[in-house]
Amino acid sequence: MTTSRLDAFPITQKWPAQHPERLQLYSLPTPNGVKVSIMLEEMGLPYEVHRVAFDSNDQMSPEFLSLNPNNKIPAILDPHGPDGKPLALFESGAILVYLAGKSGQFMPKDDAGKFQTLQWLMFQMGGVGPMFGQVGFFNKFAGKAIEDKRPLERYVGESRRLLGVLDKQYAQHEWVAGNEYTIADIAILPWVRNINGFYEAGELVGFKDFKHLGRALDRFLQRPAVQRGLLIPAAPVV
Repeated sequence: MTTSRLDAFPITQKWPAQHPERLQLYSLPTPNGVKVSIMLEEMGLPYEVHRVAFDSNDQMSPEFLSLNPNNKIPAILDPHGPDGKPLALFESGAILVYLAGKSGQFMPKDDAGKFQTLQWLMFQMGGVGPMFGQVGFFNKFAGKAIEDKRPLERYVGESRRLLGVLDKQYAQHEWVAGNEYTIADIAILPWVRNINGFYEAGELVGFKDFKHLGRALDRFLQRPAVQRGLLIPAAPVV
């Protein structure tokens, strides 16, 4: 029996690698999770996906925590990392940067374009994700039971401001960092889709007012790799 170079990682005890030569993805189809599945589909890189089920607290298992001590998806394990050694990595933004470097895709080659892309990636990570997530919590989940509406109003106002920033940027450029489709779009647009869809907050934030952003989202959702990535990992068959 051949020993896999991934056997030393405890996460493979809970989620055995059927194809240990491939990059391993541990995820769910949330806005953060699909950033990486979309990127992998866009790249065309062979990978193996493992569903981290929140309903059974998989993210709190010792095996998952051994890969990501912050107990959040997504995370990856690349058997062919830097210097040919396996690399474990968490945080969706860091994973996107890593995969862009590994593939040479979806990141401008010039330094100016690269840093323009990174600034919009940080914009998503520092603003869009946290603010939109709070809107979802207070509008759809447990937060909606709170009688004090000031938290929801605060996050709706800030989310609307962020949507306006994006709308102006997409009005001036084909994609958020310029005319090139990059990891910044892959990071931002799943969150835009989510606030207008799953979080059921489109009317709340006045999404119809942001027509340039809406067109960019439609263009993004027409990409075949995006359509595939949004469904990965697939729901279990029952």
